[in-house]
Amino acid sequence: MEIKVADHAGFCFGVKQAVDRVYELCDSSPVRDIFTLGPIIHNERVVEDLSRRGVKVLGDLDDVPDGSLVVIRSHGVPKSVIDQLEEKGISYENATCPFVKKIHEIVKERSLAREQIVIVGSAEHPEVKGILGWTKSGGTVIETHEQAEAFVPSDPLSKVCVVSQTTFNSKKFKEFVEILEKKEYNLNVVNTICRATNERQEEAAALSAECDAMIVIGGADSSNSRKLYEICKQQCENTFFIQSADSIDDISFDGFAALGITAGASTPNTLIQEVLEACQRK
Repeated sequence: MEIKVADHAGFCFGVKQAVDRVYELCDSSPVRDIFTLGPIIHNERVVEDLSRRGVKVLGDLDDVPDGSLVVIRSHGVPKSVIDQLEEKGISYENATCPFVKKIHEIVKERSLAREQIVIVGSAEHPEVKGILGWTKSGGTVIETHEQAEAFVPSDPLSKVCVVSQTTFNSKKFKEFVEILEKKEYNLNVVNTICRATNERQEEAAALSAECDAMIVIGGADSSNSRKLYEICKQQCENTFFIQSADSIDDISFDGFAALGITAGASTPNTLIQEVLEACQRK
């Protein structure tokens, strides 16, 4: 069986930057308590490894002991969280992905210009919640075709600024924009899906179209990994979503001539290599 690994599988720039920074802080501040606001990334192995190094996952800023350091993860946070950290005098490192920060700037500026903000993405995803928190008066999240069809601006005369969660399905984003354009709203569309996501999704679609089976590696809570799975599943019925190499034992590759492997932006290269080696032993 031929095994093909996607060139753009694994950590993206923003995730790698955030994870590397936390490891640097562990090495440089061995005595200081380090917390992350939520898991630094949606990958259980990385979170567990950092936990062994003493990094704790934080749910509420009220629980931060004096003298601690808080790291804002790559997904970003609402502006109110930054304000709260500064008001409380809590030391923090902002590891928000630069591409996510750019969206924060866009929605802040456009909402101050009285444009209505529409975010294409998953309403429960921390990145989207963070983006909403940088608007002047909130915004509308569109995740489905039905929501795009039902959307009506609160002020029909105002501009509507449309942005996207950086890891959203690029094909769906274009479809949603087309739906809004047909309504002839005064749109200001900014495609904020990051280049790495586009490359990863396009490559996954192409690879799954030429393979008999696909493996998508990602954390259980990883939104971008789940989207990769959806894309691959459309092209290749035999698509499997796994979190570790242990799952390979439960998959039969009998009769498959070509197997493709890709991984979400929160998947370490070491894990991809482990999965590859497990597949080679089958």
